Amino acid sequence: MPRAGSRLSRMTAMPIITEKSDPAVQRILDVTKHSRVNIKSVLIEDLEPISHCVRAGVDFIEIYATAEAAELDDIVAITASREIPLRLMDSAVVNHVFKAERKPKIFGIARVPRACGFADTEQNPGDLIVLDGVKIVGNIGAIIRTSYALGVSGIVLIDSDLTSIADRRLIRASRGYVFSLPIILADRADAAKYISGNGMPLVVFDADGADTLVDLDRIDERIALLFGGEKTGPSSDLYGMRNISVRIPMRSSAESLNVSVAAGIALYQRSGHSFSR
Repeated sequence: MPRAGSRLSRMTAMPIITEKSDPAVQRILDVTKHSRVNIKSVLIEDLEPISHCVRAGVDFIEIYATAEAAELDDIVAITASREIPLRLMDSAVVNHVFKAERKPKIFGIARVPRACGFADTEQNPGDLIVLDGVKIVGNIGAIIRTSYALGVSGIVLIDSDLTSIADRRLIRASRGYVFSLPIILADRADAAKYISGNGMPLVVFDADGADTLVDLDRIDERIALLFGGEKTGPSSDLYGMRNISVRIPMRSSAESLNVSVAAGIALYQRSGHSFSR
């Protein structure tokens, strides 16, 4: 455990932003504007999401920390290993930047990676996840984390209301894993064309599905797993082209499972295939 003296000496040696007029402050304010259309840079908050993004190869312009940050030693080590500029920011300046928002003690500005396409999902032999009409960002973020952990090759988001995967809410909900695997914003026609053109079995999860999770585990090839919104389910455009419908057994008195929970159950059932190919 670092001694207090060594921590203090590092803080003393680090450049500190004390003025609201510092160019970095305006850069952060510009990045956090809700009206942006062409998103080229993004704010990433907290140590864990930043560390996951760094491992995923995200290009950070600069990272900031307050003197009160408990993980200061950790962020110093991360930035030093990747030669990312790190500066302390005075608490009064942090309050000015974030105003009424939650005020992170560690945050950074990063360049948004290039948008992924369907071909990027073929670099990993795992299954493909298709989320059709899933709009709750917390659910999408949870599915991203589970998908990365269980070897999914990529995720297709249809009608999610997101305009970019570099959405601060999604970065928070996924704990930074949003850049760790290909995530594609697509329309239904393009998703259907890709799935059918590659001969991938499309598996729809339905309470009245004809097959069970055990049947799902018997499919040796790469598949696309389709999950719809909890209220409406998948659209008829995709539901109608299904090859397989699978049910997850549960009490008859239970109306449904949260979509992120259902996805986790299915992906765990399929994880042996994802890691063995």
